[in-house]
Amino acid sequence: MSLGDQIARNLPYLRRYARALTGSQATGDAFVRATLEAALADSELKQSLEGGRVPLYRAFNKVWSSAYMDIPETVGGDGHESAAHDRLKSVTPLNRQALLLTTLEDFTSDQAGEIMDMSADDIEQLAQEAVAEIDKESATSVLIIEDEPLISMQLEDLVTSLGHDVCGTAATRTQAQEVVADKTPGLVLADIQLADGSSGLDAVDDILAISSVPVIFITAYPERLLTGDRPEPTYLVTKPFQEQTVRAAISQALFFGSSRPLG
Repeated sequence: MSLGDQIARNLPYLRRYARALTGSQATGDAFVRATLEAALADSELKQSLEGGRVPLYRAFNKVWSSAYMDIPETVGGDGHESAAHDRLKSVTPLNRQALLLTTLEDFTSDQAGEIMDMSADDIEQLAQEAVAEIDKESATSVLIIEDEPLISMQLEDLVTSLGHDVCGTAATRTQAQEVVADKTPGLVLADIQLADGSSGLDAVDDILAISSVPVIFITAYPERLLTGDRPEPTYLVTKPFQEQTVRAAISQALFFGSSRPLG
């Protein structure tokens, strides 16, 4: 496989990581572009990217670590991005990186340590500190849109173990509409392919038309959302998922307090 093909295969996931790290699709993509430009200008760095995901994320990390303090206060006009940048100031960047790398991106502690130039023990400590920082958020009500009963039950147990209430579960877009008609959730966990052929994307659009609430997509088909052709979800977990990954995504989504599509 050529270097270009390797990077293309991993790029959607690097963009996902950058978006979650910065709280903005536009800012995240800017850092990804800066990483690729740096690789084009440095033959040694470019050659290192042949090693796959770890060196690609390591290259991104060097760009991010050298520049994160210089992100403008606002990169867009909407309240979500402004709030995200304000709140990011209260969470140690190293902690967030360690948490995202070992949960959202599913790197081992050793791999994350290689990316961040730290030991595996340090990475685990940083991730624990990040969870402690973010979990100061208040409890909320959660709507689960999922057509597989066992997964829905697993998510219910996970949500309640974190101290949140489940305001309803839905296997179709219509059922989701019925739940929201009775109570607007504070967080939505949604699959994109539902029982009757309806779309979780449409169900989420229905909810966002009423209220701006955080949404986490949990799907076996992440490539359908990571196309670059439209605003992409900030929080996207791939099935089969690890519970720790969903826990981290919930904490982060509540931390930012909204997940309307980011520009």
